[in-house]
Amino acid sequence: MRLIIAGGGTGGHLFPGLAVAREFQRRDAMTEILFVGTEMGIESRVLPREGFPLATIPIKGMKGRGIGGLLQALYGIPLSLFRSLRIIRSFRPNCIIGLGGYASGPFLLAGKISGIRCAIMEQNLRPGFTNRLLGRVVDRVFTSYEKSASYFPRRKVIETGNPVRWQTLPQVEKGGQFTLLIFGGSAGAHRINLCAIEAMKRLRGLSSMLHIIHQTGETDFAAIKTTYGFLPFEAEVFPFIERIDEAYARADLVVCRAGAGTVAELTVFGKAAILVPYPYAAYDHQRFNAEALRDHGAAELILDAELSGERLAEMIRALYLDRRRLEAMGDATRKLGKTEAAKKIVDECLALMERREA
Repeated sequence: MRLIIAGGGTGGHLFPGLAVAREFQRRDAMTEILFVGTEMGIESRVLPREGFPLATIPIKGMKGRGIGGLLQALYGIPLSLFRSLRIIRSFRPNCIIGLGGYASGPFLLAGKISGIRCAIMEQNLRPGFTNRLLGRVVDRVFTSYEKSASYFPRRKVIETGNPVRWQTLPQVEKGGQFTLLIFGGSAGAHRINLCAIEAMKRLRGLSSMLHIIHQTGETDFAAIKTTYGFLPFEAEVFPFIERIDEAYARADLVVCRAGAGTVAELTVFGKAAILVPYPYAAYDHQRFNAEALRDHGAAELILDAELSGERLAEMIRALYLDRRRLEAMGDATRKLGKTEAAKKIVDECLALMERREA
């Protein structure tokens, strides 16, 4: 069996695809899997470490690039389609799964032109423009939220949840301190980094009781690590956390963005969180993701425009002091988790391929 997984760009798109790839390999170790993405996406850094081959196409985003950038991006569409068709002819996949991201659109279109069974994974509550279009032509649409079905032909939609890389958290030693995990996605979040530092300055009175794990992203790493050196907290500061499952296992509370991958991990692992949606995400999807958790009592929500060190400190302090509320948030989060997402997606893809062969 040969499978192509197309898309990426960010961890939120790529990591669910990795979970599905691992599930295919678990079912059949002889499955050949090729990822298709771009040279600029996170896939170019992560996939070599994960042991998967990557083919790239010259597609670029069109939003916010100006006239010159827009023309360059438009020029890349036919080139990407042509390159996609060549990859498909060479690899001869039985199925193609689109993850979202720039590479997903032209590659899924090439897949349908080539007569290949195709599916897309929609991680967010409100799908973007590309996936809405692709939903009309692919064979299956795997969604994370029930409400997402209204954007696609209903006969194609299967609510699976969003796959995560780890189904269970590892056993870790936890000290007596309350552990706060702070991160802003795979690339970090400058505003969260700054407000977290300001919050810590206001929480000095809890310094002996708080332990901080902070993923900053590469850009802010040196400055944030240096600043923690002047604060009375035990803090572990990283540009990127490879084993985020271990960090989740140690965390009592998480401060983070509300990307689809992060939300899926929070729900599968049952972690209480303060969510700060990225305000420039396409179609404001992070806000809708965060509101879905907040409305179930599973998270607190602070809009990016309303985020400040003072407000973040107040919220952290309140949850630190109210452990029953913190536990209730974790329980509510866990009830939203869909631990079988990758298995369901693989089951459906295998069924699609069997029907084609029949």
